[in-house]
Amino acid sequence: MFRATGLKDEDFNKPFIGVANSFIEIIPGHFFLNKVAEIIKDEIRANGCVPFEFNTIGVDDGIAMGHDGMLYSLPSREIIASSIETVMNAHKLDAMIAIPNCDKIVPGMIMGALRVNVPTIFVSGGPMAKGHKKDGTPIDLATAFEAVGKHEAGNMSDEELLEIECNACPSGGSCAGMFTANSMNTLMEAMGIALPGNGTILAQTSEREALYRRAAKRICEIALDQGSSEKFKIRNILNENAIRNAFAVDMAMGGSSNTVLHMLAIANEADVNFELKDINEISKNVSHIAKISPSLSTVHMEDINSAGGVNAVMKEMTKRGTNVLLDNLTISGETLLEKIADAEIKDKSIIRTVDNPYSQVGGLAILYGNLAEQGAVIKTAGITGARVLTGKAVCYDGQAECVAGILLGEVKAGDVVVIRYEGPKGGPGMQEMLSPTSLIMGMGLGSSVALITDGRFSGATRGASIGHVSPEAAEGGMIGLLKNGDEIHIDVDKYILSVNLTDEEITKRKAEFMPVKKILKSRWLSQYRALVTNASQGAVLRTDL
Repeated sequence: MFRATGLKDEDFNKPFIGVANSFIEIIPGHFFLNKVAEIIKDEIRANGCVPFEFNTIGVDDGIAMGHDGMLYSLPSREIIASSIETVMNAHKLDAMIAIPNCDKIVPGMIMGALRVNVPTIFVSGGPMAKGHKKDGTPIDLATAFEAVGKHEAGNMSDEELLEIECNACPSGGSCAGMFTANSMNTLMEAMGIALPGNGTILAQTSEREALYRRAAKRICEIALDQGSSEKFKIRNILNENAIRNAFAVDMAMGGSSNTVLHMLAIANEADVNFELKDINEISKNVSHIAKISPSLSTVHMEDINSAGGVNAVMKEMTKRGTNVLLDNLTISGETLLEKIADAEIKDKSIIRTVDNPYSQVGGLAILYGNLAEQGAVIKTAGITGARVLTGKAVCYDGQAECVAGILLGEVKAGDVVVIRYEGPKGGPGMQEMLSPTSLIMGMGLGSSVALITDGRFSGATRGASIGHVSPEAAEGGMIGLLKNGDEIHIDVDKYILSVNLTDEEITKRKAEFMPVKKILKSRWLSQYRALVTNASQGAVLRTDL
């Protein structure tokens, strides 16, 4: 069978390397990955190994946004993980190099790799360059979404909206800011499963091609040495220290709130005992030193790269004190602290020092209270208004209903918008909701309105947007019991999310409550709804039926 694929006698004693590619033509970060795979396979052959390329699926969240296509985005993570497990285990390949780039594809590939547990190196397609308006103003995908809100409010002309549309995404790559894709590509450096520059070197550049070649050469070095093959199995690298390091770097760089969902799922696959509440303890010891778009910043991934990259961020983090980053083996062969020993910040206006941070605590927080007994997530780095807010609930049973209400002027300054039945079960699929948050920002309400949901937000979201509220409405959570006019209290610095109702009133509402269960035509989404856990557990699928 191998001879039929073109292998010769001299190939049979060489290590077989799986090249897991996420090439798909509809995603800007992936349409060129077929060419990337050819570069990597050539380098694998040149270094004495045999490559076997295979593909996974992918969903573009930006294109799926705003309609029921988004219901398939988070579930795709599970298909990707299972496809990696299936191909690698079915064919007993010796090692793997994975080529992800965007959102669910990165964690899905990591989850699959952990199930297989062979030496694995990740090298993503790289971030997109930032766009520019005619006057030189840097723009990106978030600019385009918020421009729609400004246009709806009558604060932007058709011509300016078109200019932004045509220039916000100027090239291939994962969206230019610290959205979910680039957050995950960055965290892979912190976890030690990708080489330096994975999260910040621009896509479709010679510098990126050199990174592909280094990654391919490195996986062959490991696969050709029996001792290394055992030492560098991914579970020896992606352990509890790696998980904690990833969350710490996430805090320092103000990553997407989606990283919480994905890192919890990755921890579950790695058999690491990590809980949502542990995140606040990490945050207290990490300075937020890099503010990147969309967090009220014109800084993009290419700027972080020029300023020293993720290694420079990590080196500066260690100056805060001991145990901010935990030493750990990395795929390059060095420990993490060895790898960053010589790194330095090249531009302190891009990457700040721990003596001059944006905040003494990290850029993400987990809130608790009677409205989120199992937790909720907020990207504190993206808050544009007050960190303490008490407002009246304006409730919507789904994103579409909310968008219509915002456009009709139902949301006023001081309100707390509630979107429910968008959680992993309730959606199902926990779709990202960039449309309502972008409309709120674009209509000038971003500093005076909060939004809470059992769903989740795009990494492009900013403002007081609280997601992943658990338990979700579909499983009887308090968010499903809220009524218009209920007084909701948010205190980010005290980690509080609560509704001002008496215990007697809550008990009464629970007794009368019957969750909404949507009628589904999709067999896959029906299966997903039956098996998925809530966001506080990473929305992983149950296996103990």
